[in-house]
This record gives sequence, structure tokens and C-alpha cells, in this order.
Amino acid sequence: MNIKISEFIEGAENAQGLTVIIDVFRAFSTACYLFEQGVKDILPVESVSEAFNLQDVNPEFLLLGERNAKMVKGFNFGNSPTEILQHNLKDKTIVQTTSAGTRGLTSAIHADEIITGSFVNIEAIIQYILKRNPETVSLVAMGYNGEIHTDEDYLCAEYIKNSLLGIQSDFESMKEKIRYGSGSRFFLPENASHSPSSDFDLCLAIDRFPFVLQAKKVSQQLCLKKILI
Repeated sequence: MNIKISEFIEGAENAQGLTVIIDVFRAFSTACYLFEQGVKDILPVESVSEAFNLQDVNPEFLLLGERNAKMVKGFNFGNSPTEILQHNLKDKTIVQTTSAGTRGLTSAIHADEIITGSFVNIEAIIQYILKRNPETVSLVAMGYNGEIHTDEDYLCAEYIKNSLLGIQSDFESMKEKIRYGSGSRFFLPENASHSPSSDFDLCLAIDRFPFVLQAKKVSQQLCLKKILI
């Protein structure tokens, strides 16, 4: 198994084989919590305008996402798992657009298969890859806005790679590094309204979910589907 770690939009564009698009804070952690809250489908899109267009055609769709970590004006939800846990979303369809994660999904045009990456379902991701046993695995750490290195995404990629190679990672040490590195933004008072500190713990609740999220096109629309492991 050839395992490659790359970063940012460029990494997604060049990814091959079974590709894991990683966005820990917060796109793909939030996506897992959305399924826990009962959503039927998540439709990832690259742009805000695409999200509004989908809702214009399907008024029952709910819009979720952010730009510069803040909820997009006119959307139903921001990109916060804390916010999601306050709502019953049974059988709802969510259109999601974020600054990094969903852009990574739509950019991975050369991948054989795409799944999302986060710590909250990391063991399921590892077991899924081992079961699939692909020749090539691309782990893409999306970073902030798809262009700035972040500890959480790169360490998530390293954790997955280590596990696939039979090497144990020290998650608590990783969590500490994230807390005082790129994750410190969740503890700044000026960010509390859109990036609450509770999101930090929710996004790093390791192995909370026993499923992977696979991105596949359905009627030309990218859709996240839950696969139980």
C-alpha cells in the first residue's frame, strides 16, 4: 500500500487512489454529527452560490456552512457541531459548503474513491481502508481555507498513516499540540459566537462514530453517504 500525505487544494487536485479529504475543524466532524442527528443526505458544494441555487430548486433543503469560520448570511446553520446538537434533523437534506473541506471533495477529480477524514470516526476510516486494501492511499490535510497548514488536519493524516503501517500514535500528545497550536482559536473570546470552545472537544472526540462518509455523485450531484463499519 502506497500512502501519501499532501495538503491543501493542490493536494486534493493531485490525489489518486482511495483519497481521504481531511477537515477536522470542522467540516467533516460536523458532517458526522449531522448524521447522528438524523439527516438523510449531505450535499457538499464548492460555492455559496451553488448552495443557494440548490435551495431555490428545493426549498426544503437546509444550508450549512462558513466562510472565514463564520456562518454565511442567509444560511440555516454555521459549521459548528455544538450548534448541530441542538437540532432534530431527522430526514433532512443538508447542503454544505466550507472554506476547505467541501472544496477538497469537489477538487479530487483524479481519485478512484473519496471519503472524508476526521478524528471523530478515525478508527472506522482506518478499518475501511484496510478492508479495501487499495494500491494507493492519498491523505489530504486541507488546512485553513485550503491553503494554510493546520496541526489538526496534518496530525490526523499522520495518525491514519501510522495506523495503516501498524505504528501506534499518541493521540493525547497530538491533542495537546493542537490545543496550543492551530486549535487555540477556539479559546479566544472574540471567536466564541461562531467557534465555541465546545467545538474543540466535539471535533476531537476520537472514535465517536463507527462509520465512514463516502462522497459519490448521485444524478451529477456530489453526496455524502454513511457506511457503517
